Amino acid sequence: MESIVIFLVLTFILLLSGFPVAFVLAGFSLLFALLGVYLDFFDYSYLMAFPNRLYGVMGNQNLLAVPLFIFMGLVLEKTKIAESLIKDMNALFNKTDSGLAISVVIVGALLAASTGIVGASVVTLGLLTYPVLIKNGYSSRVASGTICASGTLGQIIPPSLVLILLADVLSSSYQQAQLNMGIFSPETITIADLFLGAILPGLLLPILYILYLKTLSVKSIEKKSTSKINVSTIVYPLGLMFIVLGSIIFGLATPSEAAGLGALGAIFLAYSRNNLTKKILDKSIYDSIKLTSMVFMILIGATLFSLVFRGLGGEDFIHKFLIELPDDKILTLIIVLLLMFLLGFILDFIEITFIVIPLIGPALFTLGFDPLWIGILIALVLQTSFITPPFGFSLFYLRGVLPKTVKTIEIYKGIFPFLLIQIFLVIIIFIFPELATYLPEKLLK
Repeated sequence: MESIVIFLVLTFILLLSGFPVAFVLAGFSLLFALLGVYLDFFDYSYLMAFPNRLYGVMGNQNLLAVPLFIFMGLVLEKTKIAESLIKDMNALFNKTDSGLAISVVIVGALLAASTGIVGASVVTLGLLTYPVLIKNGYSSRVASGTICASGTLGQIIPPSLVLILLADVLSSSYQQAQLNMGIFSPETITIADLFLGAILPGLLLPILYILYLKTLSVKSIEKKSTSKINVSTIVYPLGLMFIVLGSIIFGLATPSEAAGLGALGAIFLAYSRNNLTKKILDKSIYDSIKLTSMVFMILIGATLFSLVFRGLGGEDFIHKFLIELPDDKILTLIIVLLLMFLLGFILDFIEITFIVIPLIGPALFTLGFDPLWIGILIALVLQTSFITPPFGFSLFYLRGVLPKTVKTIEIYKGIFPFLLIQIFLVIIIFIFPELATYLPEKLLK
């Protein structure tokens, strides 16, 4: 057990060093394993399994959806379709109390559904809506909080990149748990399951945000806006979202096929608006390759980390840790979710998905928890970490695009009501699992 603790502590320290995560996981795991072989506390045969694991990662059809959804989101962002959507929604809602802030929430939800990229959504909303909100009488606190919370909706609203990656990892962990229990025809968890499970929580969250904003009753200064609303700017991205999600949920296309359809739809949408240039297309492709490479390098590093961890007896260590917790399954789950929440301050969701979930997932599922419910809870908890001061990633994104005159403490104060709403929703889903499981059970079973 001492070797496991040393391995985890040193890995954690190296992750905090700022060195690329993928190379920390792969390089240090390999060095520690070779040291273990030399000192006779690690079985070399575990390393022999790495080529097969690597082939399994690269041959995974579900993961093909990742670069395509990233590309779709980047095209919508770089061709200013997202910007036009924001402007038209502002024009549509600016005549009602708190209307501009409500429009930011709605646009944030639409951007989340269209792109699934949190960083891009927060930055885009921050650049385009903050000046408008301030001009119309909103405080910097309310404006920054609304933008940060709305941009982070991409964590839970399909086709969230979080959900796509979670589905693959949860499925493997769930199958492993069933095999450990002697079930040799294991059930699985699909991307469609998680997408459907996330719909109700994904709708509830922006609704709760809007209800809170309505209580503020901020009256717009620019009541008589002469801006002409382009309905197509709103309808077409929304239509693209329904086509992509609908094709997955109703079994008309695999996730990778739907992602390809979404990428093609984004290109046609941009071309129809005369926004697509060779420079933008090249930049979108380049950034997609860069982001995809980062994701898969982390996944490969995490695969090697997982093998070494198991070779050190890590599975037994985790299982024993969870079993020795107070004899209360719910308390065990709460402790695991709190751990996820804290790790969300220092690790990206991709790293948590690929590193932590394979370690704790089989033990949780052995205790009898519904993997779909667990998946939605994890996604919500990670989203909560994203907006929690002082380490939330979304707060960093927003801080980078707001004027220097805006104090960081104002951003923290602004996000606090939305953080409470987020925590409230996590509690609701925790108490009522049916909110996550009802639609998949009704439509897919």
